[in-house]
Amino acid sequence: MRLLIPGILAMLAGCGQAPSNGEHTAATSDTVNAATTVTAPSGANELTTDEKNNGWKLLFDGKTKSGWHSYLNKGTLIGWKVEDGSLYLDSVADKNGHSIGDDPVSDGEYENFDLKIDWKISKGGNSGVMFGVKESKEFDNDYFTGPEMQVLDNKDAEDAVNPKHRAGDLYDLITSKPETVHPAGEWNSAEIYKNKDSLVLFLNGTAVVKTMLWDANWKKLVAGSKFKAWPSFGTYKSGHIALQDHGHHVWFKNIRIKTL
Repeated sequence: MRLLIPGILAMLAGCGQAPSNGEHTAATSDTVNAATTVTAPSGANELTTDEKNNGWKLLFDGKTKSGWHSYLNKGTLIGWKVEDGSLYLDSVADKNGHSIGDDPVSDGEYENFDLKIDWKISKGGNSGVMFGVKESKEFDNDYFTGPEMQVLDNKDAEDAVNPKHRAGDLYDLITSKPETVHPAGEWNSAEIYKNKDSLVLFLNGTAVVKTMLWDANWKKLVAGSKFKAWPSFGTYKSGHIALQDHGHHVWFKNIRIKTL
């Protein structure tokens, strides 16, 4: 089945399916290329012939945790299991209620890419997908450097009260619009398209965030966020992909990437 990702006409006409909210936006030819007709996967964690021919690669095979490791640790991912073709966080908490799992980090690093990933969150759950993560002992956590597309149950999660912490948001930086998230327990399809200094986030086929990276406005956004405490946040043009363990049950599948 052929799927046409919505929002292209709005992006080209400048009508703005993605929010402005004061952030700098640009609909370049590279951006438009992210929203083209694509072939849906023939099955979970599989690529179609067209996808293979167009350079798409699976980052998760649906059977093993191969291709992923813990941040700053090449060992086993604590708390994460492969279940029914999904990479699943069976959250484990210590006596203080804090998660003792790991954030899965991709073995590879990516600069210009189109990343597609399906996710499902539990009731009240919170997670995220990060990119541009610099893996270094200089940084204790992946979120010290990597911007995040939020994964959230918008109905019951505590973080949902913050308009920049909801599903599809560029976490703590830009509110996503319109709201296209599916309820907890249902699958959502997310896409992060980053080419040079252009970034577009899609949720369930709709462009919900569009911004430029590393310009004066980007620096202003970071300065007005919690990330201002970490000078290296959002500064790396190339980095790892990371999935967030926020202590809640979350599932990921159909993780695929195309280098641009």
